[in-house]
Amino acid sequence: MEEKLRILIAKPGLDTHERGAKIISRTLIEAGMEVIYMAQINLTIPQIISCAIEEDVNLIGLSILSGAHLSICRNIIDEMKKRNIDDMPVIVGGVIPRHDVPKLKEMGIREVFGPGIPTETVVEYVKALQG
Repeated sequence: MEEKLRILIAKPGLDTHERGAKIISRTLIEAGMEVIYMAQINLTIPQIISCAIEEDVNLIGLSILSGAHLSICRNIIDEMKKRNIDDMPVIVGGVIPRHDVPKLKEMGIREVFGPGIPTETVVEYVKALQG
């Protein structure tokens, strides 16, 4: 039996929105993946990384609308390096200015999905990442 992909979806910081995170979570579940959705607000970077390790996920998905995507992603990648899980892919969704996408990818974020991206695109990307 094929093992299900385990995906952690989280909203770091004070973002209170959750519509996009819920839609992506539901879409990934319907595509046959197991999703751990951290629904609470004010999640810290260490909380998110600890959950990823404890749940043994294959990928972290962050939903960010606060405008703090650069500092949040830099801190996520730094924390992952400290805990030796920096080979785990991280994808980001939210309102991210196009000019920041190359900066995020340079940091180590694998992909950025903005508003209006078909959910199937995210599913295909996640499946392709896992081979």
